[in-house]
Amino acid sequence: MSKDRDKDFVEFIIKELVNNPDAVQVVRTVDELGVLLSVKVAPEDMGLLIGRSGSTAKAVRILARIVGMRNNARVNLRIEEPEGGRGPRETDKTRNVDEVMGELGNI
Repeated sequence: MSKDRDKDFVEFIIKELVNNPDAVQVVRTVDELGVLLSVKVAPEDMGLLIGRSGSTAKAVRILARIVGMRNNARVNLRIEEPEGGRGPRETDKTRNVDEVMGELGNI
């Protein structure tokens, strides 16, 4: 039996959820607090992994804890934010006063 059953299980679940399964990386570390599974996915798959209001991520965390309990381990799941974090959306860009006034003048 594999010692990393929790890692294999979480990796399988996440690969089935995302559009880019080849980009999924799960790293397992063990310390005095238990097992930590760090998950990285492609930036465009973050929404699929987290789900609406975090419901998908919460479900995956619960399943990981259940697998951990069956193996007498405390398992926590951390979802790593992609490189660069959240990029600015087009609507988030700052505009100067002249641009806003120009748009208002076109109404």
